[in-house]
This record gives sequence, structure tokens and C-alpha cells, in this order.
Amino acid sequence: MLRQLSWRAHGHLQNGVCLRIFSASARRYSSQPSATPRAKTRNIGIIAHIDAGKTTTTERMLYYSGFTRRIGEVDEGSTVTDFLPAERARGITIQSAAISFHWPPLLANQKQDSSKNGTISLPRSATSHNINLIDTPGHADFTFEVLRSLRILDGAVCILDGVAGVEAQTEKVWKQANQYQIPRIIYVNKLDRDGAAFERTIKEIGTRLHSWPAICHIPWWEDGTAKFVGVGDAVHLRGMLWEEGGDGRTIKVHSLEELETSHPKFAQELKNAREALVELLSEHDDDMIETFFSCDENHLAIPAVDITESLRRCTLKNPQKIVPVYAGASFRNIGVQPLLDAVVDLLPSPEERPDASIKMGTLKGTLSELISGKMALEAVTPEADGKKKKKIASKATGTAVSKLGACALAFKVVNDSKRGILVYVRVYSGTLTRNTVLFNTNLGVSERAQRLLKMYANDAVDVEEICAGQIGVIPGLKLARTGDTLIAYNTGANPKYGPPEPFNSLQLRPIAVPPPVFFVSVEPNSLSEEKTVAEHLSLLLREDPSLNVSLDAESGQTQLAGMGELHLEIARDRLIKDLKAKASTGRIMIGYREAIVSDSSPCTQLFDREIGGKRARAGCTASVSPFNPSTATPSSEHTTSIPLDSSNALTIHHPTLYSDGEPVDDAPALPETLPFQTIIHALQTGTAAALARGPQHRFPMHSTAVTVTLDPSTQLTSDTTAAALSGAARLAVVAALKDAAAKADTALMEPVMHVTIAVNESDLGVVVHDISAARGGHVLSLDAADAADTSPSSSSSSSSSSSSPSTPDTALAADDVEALDLPLIDPARIYAPPDPFGSSSASARSAANEAARMSSDRQRQITARVPLREMVGYLKHLRSLTGGRGTFVMGVDRFERVAAQKVKGIVADISGGF
Repeated sequence: MLRQLSWRAHGHLQNGVCLRIFSASARRYSSQPSATPRAKTRNIGIIAHIDAGKTTTTERMLYYSGFTRRIGEVDEGSTVTDFLPAERARGITIQSAAISFHWPPLLANQKQDSSKNGTISLPRSATSHNINLIDTPGHADFTFEVLRSLRILDGAVCILDGVAGVEAQTEKVWKQANQYQIPRIIYVNKLDRDGAAFERTIKEIGTRLHSWPAICHIPWWEDGTAKFVGVGDAVHLRGMLWEEGGDGRTIKVHSLEELETSHPKFAQELKNAREALVELLSEHDDDMIETFFSCDENHLAIPAVDITESLRRCTLKNPQKIVPVYAGASFRNIGVQPLLDAVVDLLPSPEERPDASIKMGTLKGTLSELISGKMALEAVTPEADGKKKKKIASKATGTAVSKLGACALAFKVVNDSKRGILVYVRVYSGTLTRNTVLFNTNLGVSERAQRLLKMYANDAVDVEEICAGQIGVIPGLKLARTGDTLIAYNTGANPKYGPPEPFNSLQLRPIAVPPPVFFVSVEPNSLSEEKTVAEHLSLLLREDPSLNVSLDAESGQTQLAGMGELHLEIARDRLIKDLKAKASTGRIMIGYREAIVSDSSPCTQLFDREIGGKRARAGCTASVSPFNPSTATPSSEHTTSIPLDSSNALTIHHPTLYSDGEPVDDAPALPETLPFQTIIHALQTGTAAALARGPQHRFPMHSTAVTVTLDPSTQLTSDTTAAALSGAARLAVVAALKDAAAKADTALMEPVMHVTIAVNESDLGVVVHDISAARGGHVLSLDAADAADTSPSSSSSSSSSSSSPSTPDTALAADDVEALDLPLIDPARIYAPPDPFGSSSASARSAANEAARMSSDRQRQITARVPLREMVGYLKHLRSLTGGRGTFVMGVDRFERVAAQKVKGIVADISGGF
């Protein structure tokens, strides 16, 4: 039987033979992926800028692996991973889709190879591996969808558009992958299109992503023209030609000796690529230096397996300084199979990734340290005077640790119309089995996993277990949310009580949720629909935590907030069309902020009312002032400082109490029913509630310093509860805000966005003029203008000027590069094969016409800071200015005061919106 990877036998091929890649009957695999060893598992994601070809590449991967019978196309709406109606209608990925397949394909009558004695056969792609792949969105509005996918990935394939090069959103997701320490390989796609520039793209990898590109494939241009027909493999020293117009399974492989006879120029460039690859690896891998000397310093004599292993070692290093680069054109079915080989050969298995970080109360460590018993479950907290220590946890025994059966992270929640609530989980230790009781350490509740599923995009297969390192789905969980930690703990006869301390507080690293900046009003069609609409909104929030629902206390209006216009548009469609909510939505509005400009006097308020049929009393004294970090009140033994959202800060003075709640000499102790931490939390909750509405424009407060004074002897009584203390704090802070507003009107703060716009050279002038003149923006830099010929020092300057430390922006600033120990790369030191249009003989066009065409088609990148109100609806306007070719991404940079002459117009516009 002809094996599917026969064409990839790493040099053991008959030269010049035309091979037909055999496929199974394109059936879904009957074997359970949960049985796959961790060493033969790859959890990878596809990340890129929008329209770089992520979904198109994914469809080819599924087809060549035998998972699908035909290749789905984005334009036809027939893709496997983009199965939502909104995705197929718009032709974009909105939510990440998980799918599992084997590469090389695992046939129905074929058993998986198992490594003997723990050894791994080389190359790894010679045996079948289970790949759990996640196709992520590329649009900036769905950044959170990418973030929660990156959180559980072991590796990633970054796809670049060969025409556009390194785009803004690519830089953004690359920076996020750096933060999660995810090894990556790069696939330069769309090399079949007019204007494709592989050489320029390679240079941009160095200057914009701050990584050394290790070129494993070079493009094969037919007869030196710009027609892309295949790739040259610098690792295995061979050329691969794909059949024109075919489905990509027929590949003609040429050895280097054949190429030297038939295509001498291409053969020489392939030798140059191999030499550059070996030289680059030798600079970062000592083993490659030894191999190089053992081969008599002959770059071409080094075995392909040794180069692959060196590439793997460099890829898995942290920080990753070398990134392997592959070439192809997925829409023309060129280059996808070697990319799949690279996924298996170069990206890590779950057991090769850094151990998962955990937190148990105040203890921090790793999951393996806990399981192995190396993590001592005992911690002490020094008091203010440094003399006393307080024990907060007891030392756990090995028996207690052995009862921890499994630990998993819920990274996504989806409401499926057929299967109900689906909770996607990544298992980090142990094995989840059917009917296991899972304890949610975030919520403190237990739920039973009655079924376990393995997802194949929109299809699902029941499995008996999900092993460590695997990704699966638990249907039917009623409470689990994105970012929750789920553990299986053997508690004996009654599992609903949950695990003992400190295991009931065990949490994996959470997923950070970015703040929303746009909002719309949501109104039920009738009073009878209020409850149903509220339930549907709650379901939306559970699916997508980057959405936010709030209730205006004065108008009673429900507001839905999101990351961008498209994000909110999709959420509205999901609410009304998919969930069938009988409601209407208003127009998209901007989330402004409010800030005080003067100090208030101390305001004391008494909370005295019945709560739950019992009298509750508490008092609180508060004052507010404009927040200045440089003059913030330093912490002391009688002061607790707490940072709040929106650059607000809370300082709690408790002169008769130390920072651990112990009273000073001769001072009364706290009531037993009100521990110190409960009091602090109640004051924080009440303050946050008061800051949610400003005294003048009713927007959330920004840059406000709140000072609360706690005197237990006068403000706490036997009737005081946490709820009463929280209510008193809210009343006192509200009174202080009104007092400050009465002295001087509050300032209106607007979100200012850090915007990165990618346009062609010919459209640069009109877009810059529109940003600076018509929209009141400030152009920071044209940092893409000379990316290919910028020195390291100028590259650093450009990057730092286009990025702000207060925002998760699109570019890697110089500070970020230094923090991550990433190199500032001189593009002159980067090897890249010349593009065919680089010489006069490359095309029938004259050199002058070709240069003019390339100059007008060259991508330029504008970095600017623009008020968000000017960016509403900007995408349509940008497309009209650039003939549909311009794109942009943006993130919140900071909030700035609105000029006094513009406040009246904004307030009038807001009033009209409601």
C-alpha cells in the first residue's frame, strides 16, 4: 500500500518521479483521539491578519489529511471551520473553530505507531500525529477570541499575505504569542498573486516581528517569471512542482542534481538558501556547529534530519529568536503538505511546553510541582511590624495531592442550537472521564460531566475520556464560564462538597478580558419579554466575555458594549436572529468617561435599612480628588491601597487597625462576623459601584482617587453586615462626587485610539490628510515607509514612536523588544531570494514601468492617534478613499479630555441617541 507520506520520505525518492498523494476514502476517523500519546499530539492555532488565507489553508489541511471529501471555499460559503451563517455571509472568521485530524493520515485499518522505550523516530512526520487545530479570527474586533485560543495552544502557524507582507494585526497577534511564549512557524501565502514579494516579506519578518527568518522554502517562479509553480526545499535540497489546476495531490519532485541540469539558476539559489539556513542555525545552535564541522564544513552535506532537529531546538527556545519560514499559495493548492510536515516536525507536543502556572490562595507555583509534591502548601504573611507571622494554609499530605484526578481550563463557551451549551476545555493534568464530578474553583460549585465530546468544527463525536494535553468539549455544564478552572477531585462519598482547602482555590492562569469601547442600547419589545431578553444577554456574555451588559440606573435602559462596530453588529445579529430575542437595538454609541477636576470635602453617610427582613446599619466617610499616580498615598501599616478600573484608585485609612485586621493597643477588635478582608472587599465593591456613574454626565468615572476612612468604633455596630457597609461606601462616594462637581464642572473624557492603517503608496497622501485634517488625529509615524532598508537604530525609534505602553497595540515597541530579549535586526543581514521582478529580465515590462508599478503597489503603514468618535464608520470611508484596498486596526490608547467647545455637541449627540 502506498503510504501518504511517501513523497515526503526526506530524500529517499526516485528523482523526477510524478507522485499521486494517496488519500483514504476521506472519511472521519473512527479511532478515538483521546488515545493518542501526548508526544504525538500537536495543539496548534492559525493566526494572521484578516484575509491572509487562514481558513483557506485550514481547508486544504483537512482535505489532504483525508478529513473532507472536497475542498471548501470561503467565497462559496462551503468551509468546514466557518460554519456560522454570519461567517459564511461575510466571508470572514468570527469565532475560533476547533477541529482534530491526523497527519500523516491515519487510515481506518491502520494502527497508530507507538514509540518503544520512549524513543522518537526521526523524522517525526514519518508517523501519524493527532493535530488539534484552531482557526482564529483575523479581525481586530475579535481580539479576545484570539487571546483565549492562544492561552491553550502549544504552537502556532502565522500566515502572511505575500503581497501585503507583515500587516498590523499580524504584529498584534505576534506580540500576544510572545507573551504566551508560543513557538511559531511562518507560512508566506498568496505567492501566486500579482505583486507578491517574498523577498520584501522576509525582510519585514526581521524588522517588524523582530525574529530571524530561517528560510526553509524558496518560491519557484516558472522560467524566472512571476508565475508561481512550486517551492524549493532548502532543508532536503529538492524542488517540488505542483500540477497546475489540480487539487494539489500530484507533486513532481526534483533532486538538486536534476535541477542543476534543467534549472541551473534555481538550483544555485537553492544552494544559497541552504548555506544561509545552516549559517543562521549555527549562530544559535551549538549542535549545528558540531554537525557542520563533522561534515567537513560542507553546507550541502549536512543531513536533512539534523537540520530539522536544529530548527526544532531553535523554534522551542524562549524567547524564540529564529522562526522557520515556508512558502506556498493555498488557493492554488501549493505548499500545504510540507507545511503540515513542519507542524509535526518543528512545533512542540504538550509535554514539551512550559508547565502550567497555578495559584492556590496566596500560593503560586506550577501544576507539576503540586502533583509531584514539590510545592509546599504552606505560606506565611508577615505583619506590618515584621515580627509576627500568620499561618494561612496547612501543609498538604501526599494523599491529598493524589486525590487530584484532573485539572482543566474552560477556554470557550458556545451555545449550540442542537447540543445546548458546549464548554471547550484543555486538560492540563490527569484524565477527564464521563460522569466525573468537576469542581469549578472560580465559582465554588460542582457539576457533573455526563458526556464528553471531540469536536470537528460543527460536528462532534462522543468519547469516553479526554487525556492530558488534549482539547475536548463538555456539553451540559450550566455554570462554567470562559477562564474557569475545572478540577476532578476524589472527595469520597459526597463529591458535591468539593475539595478541601487549599485545593478548592486552585486556579490556572486566567484569560485577560480587554475593556469594551462601543455600546448600543437594547430594548425588549414588551415588558413580558424583559426576562427572556435578559436571559439571552446573559448567554451572550457567557459565550463572549469581551461583551459587557450594564443597566442605566436613571433611564432603566440596558446597554450592550463591545470591542468594535463589527463585534457589536455580530452580537446584535446573534441576539435577534439566532437567539430569536424579541428586542430592538439603538445606534452604536461611544463609551465616554467623566473626571472630576477639584477635591471634595469629606462626606459621611449612614446606611440604615432592612435587608432580608433584618435591620442593617453602617457608616462611611469618603472624599475624592483627581488621581495623580506620582502623588498617590503610599501604603502604610494603617492604610490599604487598591487600584481600580479606568485609572481610578481607592485608599482605605483604618487608623485603629493594622493591615492584617489586628487592632492597635487599647482599640476594640472587629466583630467576628466581619473579618477584615470582608470589610475591605465591601468598601471596594461600594466604591466601584459609585464610580460606575458620574455626577454630571452619568458616564463611568476616570482618574479619580477615592479616600475612605474606616473607624470601627463609630461606623460598625452589631447590626453591620457586608452589604450594609458596601451600601454606606457607595452613598458616601456618590455624595463626595456631587460635592466635587458642585465646586467645578466635571471633565468629559473620550477614548483616543492607537490606529494602524495599511494603504498602498498611491493612496498614502489622501489618507494622511484625512486623518490629520478632517478627523483631528495626530500622525505619529509612517513606520512602514522604509521597513526594508531601516537600520536597527531607526527601526527601534520608529517602533517606539508608534506604540504606547498603555495599550495592547499593533506594533512591538523597543521597550517590548528589550523586555522579551528579542533582537533588533538589520535587514541587510537577512538572506532572502530575489523576486523575479527585481531584475530587468524578469518580466516583459520595462524596468521603469515595473518599478513604477511596484512603487505604487508598495504597502505603507500609517500610525496615528485619533479620537474614537472620528473612527465610527471609518472602514467604509477608508475603502472609498483607497478603492477598497485599505485596512486598519486600532486599540484604546488612553482617555483624554474633550475640548470645552466640543463638549456641548457631544452631550447633545448623546441625548439624541437615547
